[in-house]
Amino acid sequence: MPEETIFSKIIRKEIPSEMLYQDDLVTAFRDINAQAPTHVLIVPNKLIPTTNEVSAADEQALGRLFIVAAKIAKEEGIAADGYRLIVNCNDHGGQEVFHLHMHLLGGRKLGRMLPQS
Repeated sequence: MPEETIFSKIIRKEIPSEMLYQDDLVTAFRDINAQAPTHVLIVPNKLIPTTNEVSAADEQALGRLFIVAAKIAKEEGIAADGYRLIVNCNDHGGQEVFHLHMHLLGGRKLGRMLPQS
């Protein structure tokens, strides 16, 4: 698993991004490949490769992801109509960057997440 990711560099401000929030636990910035009118990535500042590596010590940071998601959704004007939060894990889950992150998507009706079977 990686010891360094592109998100690590964004957190340290070594790579420019449209940062919306940062504190000692998490950082939030706009996704450069937006899949919806609002597409924000919220990441723990500590590198956790996937949800499989989450430990009890990460509880405060992971809880903060949700607090920050709600705050940004309100600021972006999408809280009332609704939004989607997604965390992917590993290849079959669609994870591309191996630094745990939450996608905040909204600004339009998103439809079903998976087709009905």
